[in-house]
Amino acid sequence: MKLLNEDKVIDLSELFKIFGDSTRVKIINVLLHNELCVNDISEQINVSQSAVSHQLRILKQSKLVKYRKDGQTIYYSLDDDHVEKIFMMGVEHIDEV
Repeated sequence: MKLLNEDKVIDLSELFKIFGDSTRVKIINVLLHNELCVNDISEQINVSQSAVSHQLRILKQSKLVKYRKDGQTIYYSLDDDHVEKIFMMGVEHIDEV
């Protein structure tokens, strides 16, 4: 097996850091099958709208979440199926214990 170069090691480390925050994990969890606005996410995970918005900004910058506007409302969803796969592999791993 070929070792990753230093840039890829750093990028992968940064990706896994994103999953190190419980609020971000909750947001990803509710977005697994639903496109939601900040208010709906906030209500479902019982976290303030400002905290959700802050974490969504981080998730967008990391290309884990995307958004679309419908009038004045912004809806968020997972960026692609890789995000769901990473999340579900983590769930499967902790379920093995």
